[in-house]
Amino acid sequence: MATTFAGFPACSDPAGAAIAVLGVPNATPYTVGRASHCAGAPAALRAALTGYATKPEQYDFDIGGLRPSGVVDCGDVAGDPFDPAGTRERITAAVARLLAAGVVPVVLGGDDSVVIPMFQAFAGRGPLTVVQIDAHLDWRDEVGGERFGWSSPMRRASEMPWIDRMVQIGLRGIGSARAGEVADARAWGSTLVTAAELYRTGVGPALDRVPAGARCLVTIDCDGLDPTVMPGVSARAPGGLLYHHVLELLYGIAAKATIVGFDLVELMPERDPSGLSTLTAARIVCNGIAAIAISRGGPARDT
Repeated sequence: MATTFAGFPACSDPAGAAIAVLGVPNATPYTVGRASHCAGAPAALRAALTGYATKPEQYDFDIGGLRPSGVVDCGDVAGDPFDPAGTRERITAAVARLLAAGVVPVVLGGDDSVVIPMFQAFAGRGPLTVVQIDAHLDWRDEVGGERFGWSSPMRRASEMPWIDRMVQIGLRGIGSARAGEVADARAWGSTLVTAAELYRTGVGPALDRVPAGARCLVTIDCDGLDPTVMPGVSARAPGGLLYHHVLELLYGIAAKATIVGFDLVELMPERDPSGLSTLTAARIVCNGIAAIAISRGGPARDT
């Protein structure tokens, strides 16, 4: 079984790296003491890519032959379901350490509550634009009194003064949002792009909502993809994005903006014994890493 993502070297000191993978299995549970429903995702994502997928000499048609240099895997952040506040502090500190070293974090969740302490690490580094791919709005202020759970990451992001724009792509179906949360998101200024709109008009108009020259945090909830290609999620919703929609968005962002942070969350490998979801998610992360490199002035894809 692979011990690092895509065969990138393991690293305990990020100094000198350009991009670092960081596993975050747990953040804030709604029931204290219960591990995240997505806790197994970082290990599964590392194990998904073997053989040719880890060999730098192999041509990758999705990435156009580009294999970014300076990518390392910094292992996992230890989480304690009985101490979510302490876990959040460790996540923020781990991401902040990468940022202080000039390294772009690529976070493998874990559930969507991971996003909150990750974004917290960017304090003082704004202004930033969040680009979210997700079936759900994630603007709940609290659920059962918990304000840092997986239904609240975009609400908490809206309260961070270093985040001034938000583009939410792939919204559909019924989730935790009520009419009040939708109104709050729009009043704050978040741009909402439903999956139906993306299918109707294409990826281009969604990309037009991302300002040229922006510094972007890209967050991908696996249920943003259609369950035909990503069944391994907790809240399946028909009509989602397809694999190449996500790639077109990633490389479109890279062409006009700088990706300063990336995460993928809400993968539940045990809900898809075929392994299709984990493989698809791992390939999205590979393309996310390539998009980061391009956005930072690296070579363009050979496509």
